[in-house]
Amino acid sequence: MTYLKPIDSSEHSIPVDDIMINGRISAELLDSRDGLSAKKNEFVLPEGVIYLDGNSLGPMPRAAQIRSREVVENQWSNDLITSWNKHQWIDLPELVGAKIAPLIGAKPTEVICCDSVSVNLFKLLALGLQLQPGRTKILSQRDNFPTDLYIAQGLQKILSSEQCELIAVDEADIESFLTEDIAILTLTQVNFRSGQVHNIKKLTEKAHQKGILVIWDLAHSAGVMPIELDQWNVDFAVGCGYKYFNGGPGAPAFVFAAERWHSKLNQPLAGWMGHISPFDFSPEYEGAQNIKQFLCGTPSVISMAVLDAALDVYRDLSIDDVRCKALQLADFFAFQVSQSNELDDLVLISPTKHELRGSQLAYQHSYAYAICQALIAHGVIADFREPNLLRFGFSPLFLTFSEIEQSVSILRKIMSEKEYLKEEFNRRQKVT
Repeated sequence: MTYLKPIDSSEHSIPVDDIMINGRISAELLDSRDGLSAKKNEFVLPEGVIYLDGNSLGPMPRAAQIRSREVVENQWSNDLITSWNKHQWIDLPELVGAKIAPLIGAKPTEVICCDSVSVNLFKLLALGLQLQPGRTKILSQRDNFPTDLYIAQGLQKILSSEQCELIAVDEADIESFLTEDIAILTLTQVNFRSGQVHNIKKLTEKAHQKGILVIWDLAHSAGVMPIELDQWNVDFAVGCGYKYFNGGPGAPAFVFAAERWHSKLNQPLAGWMGHISPFDFSPEYEGAQNIKQFLCGTPSVISMAVLDAALDVYRDLSIDDVRCKALQLADFFAFQVSQSNELDDLVLISPTKHELRGSQLAYQHSYAYAICQALIAHGVIADFREPNLLRFGFSPLFLTFSEIEQSVSILRKIMSEKEYLKEEFNRRQKVT
């Protein structure tokens, strides 16, 4: 059977023979067979915009829009401080964590929603070093998402390099650096630039063989890829709420801690909400011996309530189906690009094999930034990453194959007419 190219065939690839009409692949036929098509109606999307940047910021679910109004116009406005009990504001970190848990293969009691990825990673790195007496080294990847490296660098400055030393290596060298003097391995499952995927199960096993704790950053994979943290024996993980979980800009993040570590938790940001009994107002800190210890200050109720509602789009979904459609959308996009002579200058750097790729495609081009701005001007929102990457995200809950076909058609026009040379598209903005 023939499959879409250049993406390699796998169990998820789209058989070309089944979707040909008059000698061409039919986006309309693909859409008619899309079992997730009804999910698009659960999102608020601007007319005339094709959104290929859900891997950076998810669009607004209708349920989130409704909830935000309810929290502001009723709970806060009318019920004031009684809402902490009446509307369960105080329980939101655990309630949201429990919704995220099945999407990452964890128990509800192992996940809590709080703070940001950066803050949560700091907690886990500091905790991990405490759990590894005699070991001081943190191993990571040189092209990991920068905040992950910055947090480790900051911890090293606080503790000194004698007590905490970050070692960042190339991806190909990670396994050879898994030695018994490493305390923690911290990696992001999906590389934010290329979309390259780490094998969590394999690397966690290899790290554990050397007594190394593992912290995974799931920011670019949670909600769009099957993840089994408990099955894979992962120690700790972090992730964000504003990408595939569609929780809104700056949505709170989450922390996963395997149950086996709960009795040994001693994270350094000892805030009152992490106290075993916060409303006793004891002057001495005694941390909760469960996932709640990762809480610090008062939860951000409005943003957390919005994320809580946004997660309901997953209520009746199989994450395997979500992954399948995401791969198909990317395959279709890559196939359309590969069939266009006008797009020969775009060089795909993302892996072609499904098991090695997340839910995005990245193309190199010396005018990548300007091409991205031209696309946005034509109603196709992608994004740019330094130094020369044009990145497309494929969030399967609201994208259609017809939109993918249309976006490539617009890209073809921009490239053939060299619109990216216009000065207006080469003017850098603060956020790229």
